[in-house]
Amino acid sequence: MLDIFIPDYYYQSIFKINYAKLKKNGIKCLLYDLDNTIAPYSMHEPDKRLKDLFSLLEHKYGFKVIIMSNSGKRRLTPFKEQLNVDTSCNSCKPLKIKYKKIMKLYKFKPHEIAMIGDQLMTDVFGANRMGINSIFVNPISKIEHLPTHVNRYFESKIIKRLNKRGILIKGEYYE
Repeated sequence: MLDIFIPDYYYQSIFKINYAKLKKNGIKCLLYDLDNTIAPYSMHEPDKRLKDLFSLLEHKYGFKVIIMSNSGKRRLTPFKEQLNVDTSCNSCKPLKIKYKKIMKLYKFKPHEIAMIGDQLMTDVFGANRMGINSIFVNPISKIEHLPTHVNRYFESKIIKRLNKRGILIKGEYYE
């Protein structure tokens, strides 16, 4: 039952991901969660380091990059414009509807997509339900919205049970 919450990859941050390996494994599209994955809640526009990373992903690796967030359009717009990426706002992760819409619109198959996020309950669970590669990263900040606090409570219970099975041990990264 808990297997649906086990990510395919676990990295410290988006800056530590082995993008060359993802490309070699047939990944063509990267879906990024916004809040606490690519930017803390307090950041309202991307910084230079994030801009450089997203430019590299597009120009060196040729990935289609999409920010897929449960946040609204207003929150995503500065990131969309300054990173020159597409966005999917109000995605209602882990529901399947926006994943399906993205696959249909961009003509990607599940095995060609990787979802990158900091939450097991939304990002990893949603991706795994769709057969999409799931990449779990540590949250950037401890400051979060109330609904995320609820998710973190349940997430901690899941991680504790997975730890007992020797799976998904915080700080032991894998690819």
